[in-house]
Amino acid sequence: MASVKFIHTSDFQLGMTRWFLSAEAQSRFDDDRLEAVQRLGELAQETGAEFIVVAGDVFEHNSLSRSTLLRAKEVFKHLPVPLYLLPGNHDPLVADSIFFNSFADNVHVIENSEPIEVRPGVEIVGAPYLSKRANYDLVRRALEPLTPQDRSAGAVARIAVGHGQVLSRAGEGDESDADTIDLAFVEDCIDRGVIDYLALGDTHSTESLSRTGRVWFSGSPETTAFDDRERDSGNALVVTITDGTPEVESRAVGRWEFRAIDADVNSLEEVQGFLDQLEALPNKSRTAVKYSLRGTVGLNAQARLEQGLADLEEVFASLRPRERTMDLHLAPSEEELGELELSGYAADALGELVEELDNPTARDAANLLFRLTAKGA
Repeated sequence: MASVKFIHTSDFQLGMTRWFLSAEAQSRFDDDRLEAVQRLGELAQETGAEFIVVAGDVFEHNSLSRSTLLRAKEVFKHLPVPLYLLPGNHDPLVADSIFFNSFADNVHVIENSEPIEVRPGVEIVGAPYLSKRANYDLVRRALEPLTPQDRSAGAVARIAVGHGQVLSRAGEGDESDADTIDLAFVEDCIDRGVIDYLALGDTHSTESLSRTGRVWFSGSPETTAFDDRERDSGNALVVTITDGTPEVESRAVGRWEFRAIDADVNSLEEVQGFLDQLEALPNKSRTAVKYSLRGTVGLNAQARLEQGLADLEEVFASLRPRERTMDLHLAPSEEELGELELSGYAADALGELVEELDNPTARDAANLLFRLTAKGA
């Protein structure tokens, strides 16, 4: 049986920064993204893959710092198999392209759509971005000149590599984007034996796109966005094509998690439940959380929430409220107010603050006054 095995990955976007990470966490994030690339090499050795295909956006942009570029080149150089890099919309092959730097002999930039022979019978056909935006379907342009493979003459597999969003057979997608990939045309090429597999990048989540099972987004090998947008990232695809038929296996290689958490909190018990949910998350130094809380709580619950979050902020890579969707209100109970030993000006001030609790400044002041004067404080 004629067979080839390779790793399909995409969207390293080396040099990416995340605004919500501290300088220390960003440095750790940068290191781990390079280590994810190293793990692709380990995965290739483990599975017997012959090469790695990166379907676009290898770099965040073409103006990387010298340090980021040199570190990336060092990692690429030590990968145990050949590496094929497709320029994407983030790092297009323009006059100042980062791909015009010299790379090690095992690194191959897909500069045009001419078929590249990896070994006899195995070809890669790429659709690189030659500008920041394209005004046509790059994948279609790359595939149109090709004829069906001749298996009798020793053709093993032809792998197409593209980058961008897809217009599905059902009409889903944005037809106004000229560079949208026509999935129906791709499937026709697959049916006619022109290609065996289309490796795609752009979407950072792993996803099968076609009825044929031969068109995939690999997703980024390390998580880059919160899980309300990026559903299944941190993976690489091990693709085995045997007698023209692909078998695709998703393998986890990433270490980071970006979690979006929504919770209803209307009591001290529910506040504690939310804090317990955060506490239960593993690997906090590589986990970023944005949270949205809804409900009405008393002074005790608000104080517990603020103290719990303050403690956890020190151990998470990032722990931040999603301000635009926060809907948490403070409403002290009569019992809580009765616990305060206040008189004179302080009692009058608290009375005014209680009437203004929808104002964040008033709410913070009321919380502080409660903590300073509550019995047992």
